Amino acid sequence: MAAGTGTEETHVTAETGADAPFAVPITVRGYETDTQGHLNQSVYLQYAEHARWSALQAAGIPQSAMLAQGIGPVALETTIRYLRELRAGDEVEVSCRFVWGERKTFVIEQTVRRTDGTPAAEISAVCGILDLTARRLVHDPRTALRELASDAKALGLG
Repeated sequence: MAAGTGTEETHVTAETGADAPFAVPITVRGYETDTQGHLNQSVYLQYAEHARWSALQAAGIPQSAMLAQGIGPVALETTIRYLRELRAGDEVEVSCRFVWGERKTFVIEQTVRRTDGTPAAEISAVCGILDLTARRLVHDPRTALRELASDAKALGLG
């Protein structure tokens, strides 16, 4: 996952309630558009990545804490379903819902949604937590993140 920058992180929303996803606002920038004038396909991945790192930050898990523990998040598979085009200046919210199972992997379901509620894209990522020394997935990613978190609600572990 790549780290996000900017003031957007200060405007993160973490709704209350068991089913409410973590979300972060982003404004589509002109240089992110393609020759048709809509958001380039690869930028959706960057938005998703930014939201995932923001969720970890909101949970109190900076990248440095994971590195100190010898672990790091990895995306193993990502699927994007494009629903509506986005243009420069559009304001969107990118949500993250962590779906935990009993295995080494978990799923992060994400929606890129315009401020009027219209979904522009749906992203699903199969992820894991990598032991950086053994170069293998940890057996229980939920526990690995919960132990580092000061507030695990953003990760669906609250």
